[in-house]
Amino acid sequence: MLALTGAVQADEEREWPRGHYPLPEEGNVIGEVYTVTVDDHEDTLIDIARRHNVGYEEIVRANPDVSIWIPGEGTEVTIPGKFILPDAERTGVVINVAELRLYYFPEARNGETPRVESYPIGIGREGYDTPLGITKTTMRLQDPAWYPPRSMREEAAARGEPAPAVVPPGPDNPLGRHAVLLDIPGYLIHGTNDPDGIGMRASRGCIRMFPEDIESVFHTVPVGTQVNIIDQPIKVGWQEGQALVQVFEPLESQEHGMSALIDTISRLNAGNANGAAFDFEQLRGLLEAPTGQVVALQAPPEPEPDEAPALNGLFEELALSDD
Repeated sequence: MLALTGAVQADEEREWPRGHYPLPEEGNVIGEVYTVTVDDHEDTLIDIARRHNVGYEEIVRANPDVSIWIPGEGTEVTIPGKFILPDAERTGVVINVAELRLYYFPEARNGETPRVESYPIGIGREGYDTPLGITKTTMRLQDPAWYPPRSMREEAAARGEPAPAVVPPGPDNPLGRHAVLLDIPGYLIHGTNDPDGIGMRASRGCIRMFPEDIESVFHTVPVGTQVNIIDQPIKVGWQEGQALVQVFEPLESQEHGMSALIDTISRLNAGNANGAAFDFEQLRGLLEAPTGQVVALQAPPEPEPDEAPALNGLFEELALSDD
């Protein structure tokens, strides 16, 4: 059991199911960051993450000093439940592989508040990248059989562990109890018999979800729904006039370079209705050490008294990059 503190209110939790958020009338930020206090010595950080709609990497990044397996009674755990919506059309399903998260924008019926549902996911590990692009859902399967791909069977045979041609429904089936097929041959959104892997790059390209999350998606996402799979490691947000950024590590083995910094500055300036000034050195620091957290950009520091304003290192680099 966990004791809640922070920004989440009990009456709001009753009104909106886990993972459901009203679409903001202004800006593009949903959810809140809050803390919970562990009061069960058997709880792991992964157990806590699952109960609060976040994945493995999300909970670990938000709690770098907390033990994954034994947080301990009385330990405060930060729940990173605040998200900037991806810069994509708000229709159907949007999967941002960079943040290991799925967003579903159901059509609002008459009188309904427009909402978005968001869930942590697992994606393809290195060498088995989840494909990007726009596709659609084609079929829903309950209690599906799993047919291991030939490459997996060959790898298993090479290890002396021949894989079966088919795995029937049941506790050993890695697809779990629900699967949604995509219009990309061989790729699905499905459950799992290993929920600890949600929020990690651990699959052969398919999108994995917690069993309870895929069950919800299975029953609410119609066949033929658009699915937009994107790779957006840097998100820019606005909430009550405050500029926010959310930065994730790139999936490929490179850092966010100068071009990413310039592009982010351009996106911030495009949405800067109030003409606010930003501390671009702070932004560069976030790109150099991504945290996955939603961070408010601060105003630039005031110059020292009696010192004329000068180009700081960032702007000198920008000037040199144009040569």
